[in-house]
Amino acid sequence: MPMLDPSQLAIREMQEDEEQMVLELLKDGFKDTENRLILYVLTRPLALLLLAVVSSGLRFLLNSFVAALLGPVLLTILALKLLLRRSPDLGCLGAYYRSGQRGLWVAVYDGDDVCGCVALQPCPQGVTRTAELRRLAVSRWYRRSGVGRCLVAFLEAQARAQGYERVVLYTAVVTKAAISLFESSGYRPTGGRSWLGYTILQEFSKEL
Repeated sequence: MPMLDPSQLAIREMQEDEEQMVLELLKDGFKDTENRLILYVLTRPLALLLLAVVSSGLRFLLNSFVAALLGPVLLTILALKLLLRRSPDLGCLGAYYRSGQRGLWVAVYDGDDVCGCVALQPCPQGVTRTAELRRLAVSRWYRRSGVGRCLVAFLEAQARAQGYERVVLYTAVVTKAAISLFESSGYRPTGGRSWLGYTILQEFSKEL
C-alpha cells in the first residue's frame, strides 16, 4: 500500500483519451470479482446438487464420463460470465455517462496517474431522489490507500448537489474489502439479488 500525499490526489470528469485506460481498470477489478463470484456460486450446496443430477443424466447420453462431468460445469461458468458481463455502459463509457444525469469521474494522482474511477446513475423511474453508485474501481497499486474512500465521498457530494437524497449501490458478496469500505462510510444493507436462493449481489444504501 503506497503512502499518498492527499494534496496530490484530484478527482475530475473522465477525459475522452482516458476512456480505454478506465475500461482496462474496470476490467481488471471485474475479472477478480467475477472469478471469485463464480467459485462462490458453484460451491453452494444446491448448485452442486443440480450439477450432480445433470451430470448423472448426461452419463446415459454420452459415452464420455469426463464430458458428462465437466460439460454442465463449463456451461454454467459460461452462462454466469455472460450474465455478469451484460451491461450497456462498458461498450461506450464516455457516451453513456455523458448522457442524461449520469456522470463518470476519475481519481488522478500527481497530475496524470489515473488511479481510480466512480460513476453515478439515476435510479429507474419510480425510485425518486435516489442515485446509484456504480463502477467504483481502484488500481491495484493504490488499493487500501484511501482512494476508494475519497471517490465515494466525492460521488456523494455530487449526488447531493444534484438534489438526490439517497445513494444505493450493489456489490458482490465476495468483495469483502468493498463491503467494509461501504459499511464504514455509513452504508447499510437494504436487500440483494439472489440466484438459487443464495444472495450474490448485496444492496447497500445511505441517506445523504
